[in-house]
Amino acid sequence: MPVTPAKPTPPPAEPPVLGLRERKKAKTKAAIQQHALKLFRERGYAETTIEQIAAAAEVSPSTFFRYYPTKEDVVLTEFMDSETFRLMVEAPADLSPLQAVAYAIGQTFGNMPDEELQLEFTRNELIQSVPELRRGMLAEITRPIELLTEAIAIRLDRPLDDPDLRLYAGAAIGGLMMLTRRTAEMGIPEMMRSLRDGIERLERMLTLGPV
Repeated sequence: MPVTPAKPTPPPAEPPVLGLRERKKAKTKAAIQQHALKLFRERGYAETTIEQIAAAAEVSPSTFFRYYPTKEDVVLTEFMDSETFRLMVEAPADLSPLQAVAYAIGQTFGNMPDEELQLEFTRNELIQSVPELRRGMLAEITRPIELLTEAIAIRLDRPLDDPDLRLYAGAAIGGLMMLTRRTAEMGIPEMMRSLRDGIERLERMLTLGPV
């Protein structure tokens, strides 16, 4: 029986060119989050105040609230960022959806400076250990599910409103969150091995392809 070739991955959309004002705002937002994570790591989440975060980032408390409505948001925002899912769309066309996710995560962490990587580990550890962050993550989880649904729809050339895609994405994100619970204790090679092993297990339970 002839093998149907995999559909080519659609060319990625050109990233938007940000103006000076937008770049400055993005830089300020990232700086606030990085300083917050450093303080949480050094002093503890409950012991760190918004005023201390603002002072470390050299902004006013009102500026902090302009970017992050609550202290929880500074940890949870962009926990699974849109760039990771863009890399998934661009992953080699012969990869399954879950393999493409592993590829994207590997690209993201592989290109991340050591300090930023350690802060990401700190963030993951906080979400696992702080009750209010665990509760907040339940509300945040809908965003990566929507992003993964869109990425899968593009890769498999299936309609975005296909209910199977959203169910698959929800199951996959839940599985990935369970897989990353212990990453704060791992180095990158060990984390990626654990992720690949876990994705192989997920693939044995979840199947999705072009229609």
